[in-house]
Amino acid sequence: MSEYEHILVDHEDGVAVVTLNRPEVLNAMNNKLSAELHDAIVQADANDDVGCIVITGSGEKAFTAGGDIHEQRENDIKFSQEELDAKRDIYMNGAYEISASKKPTIGMMNGLAYGGGAVLASSLDMRIGCEKTKFRFLAAAYGRINSTWTLPNQVGWPMAKELLFSARIVEAEEAYRIGLLNHLVPEAELRDKTMTLAKLIAGNHTGAVTGIKELMLRDLGTDLRTQWTHEVDHGKNVMRGAKAEDAFPDFIARKGREIS
Repeated sequence: MSEYEHILVDHEDGVAVVTLNRPEVLNAMNNKLSAELHDAIVQADANDDVGCIVITGSGEKAFTAGGDIHEQRENDIKFSQEELDAKRDIYMNGAYEISASKKPTIGMMNGLAYGGGAVLASSLDMRIGCEKTKFRFLAAAYGRINSTWTLPNQVGWPMAKELLFSARIVEAEEAYRIGLLNHLVPEAELRDKTMTLAKLIAGNHTGAVTGIKELMLRDLGTDLRTQWTHEVDHGKNVMRGAKAEDAFPDFIARKGREIS
């Protein structure tokens, strides 16, 4: 993709900065944004001038509030289950490829990361946050399953179980304490701190850095693709995720709109 509608991409001293850009809906990730984000990561991976990738959100409130519920609801009506499964396969493969990006990835956590936003954040190599940062791994609250292949690798099994089972909010201080944030700084310092680290990484030998990442992913107790495959299979063949109408009744009642 040469031009993007829902993301912005900038380059600075070997760092690709990708900004989710739907601030009017807290950077909710619809299909187009997700596809554009995946494409931007693929392009950065292929660019020899890029040594590190930073992902952040536009506006002052959210990294991303997660999936676009309105679009999910419309899709549930428009498409057959087979078509929905095919679309989910495309989305999930893109999510995997972002996590497995050969270049280091840093989340510049400018605000809340809920639901799919927490999944995205936990799939990145590092996260730097501020006082506005908060996470919520919401899947268990609305009849879905995710983050089983991302979160344990960031915070360890016992804490990952607590956050996934409870779906509770994780404020910035706790996120830093449990390792979900590598650094916690005042909002005014967030970009400087993130870019300092990103440029430090980008300035190192790219082959060495990408080799380190490749080996660390390969040598997980179970490789990342196997963990991802198990989650996808469970969602199709064991417990199919709830559709938007059933998963988000309170949201739809509060902010719902007529389906076109």
